[in-house]
Amino acid sequence: MKAVIQRVREASVTVDGNLQGAIGTGFLVLAGFSDEDDETIVRGMADKIRRLRIFEDSQGKMNRSLEEVGGEVLSISQFTLYADCHKGNRPSFSGAGSPAHAEEMYQLFNKCLRENGLKVEEGIFAADMKVRLLNDGPVTIILDSKEVLHGNSHLRK
Repeated sequence: MKAVIQRVREASVTVDGNLQGAIGTGFLVLAGFSDEDDETIVRGMADKIRRLRIFEDSQGKMNRSLEEVGGEVLSISQFTLYADCHKGNRPSFSGAGSPAHAEEMYQLFNKCLRENGLKVEEGIFAADMKVRLLNDGPVTIILDSKEVLHGNSHLRK
């Protein structure tokens, strides 16, 4: 699983001109899944994202989590995080999960975030979405389960 987390003041997603989801302060999470991902990996990544301390404390240091600031999540599925551009100029997406598996993992990811008490808004899987955001900082964090969960071998295949 790969995720791009952007700390936002606000974010929204529309599909076919209709507002699908919107949040205030929190994270815009672009989430991509491979066929190697399973429940353990997705739960581990959801927990890592929930606990990320990238909001400022009273001294201006990144030291507060999403939960501590009462933040929300706008979750967007994005297979293009698995783009492979090492050969030529046209990306290959062969590393992205099959649509059925990726959708199952995306729904599980959102469920895991909600189980921890977070408000989660979602895009529509595989839809043509228009995402707007006001990045706060800007702060953007990139997570790859193969790197993030490496120290926790019980969380990886």
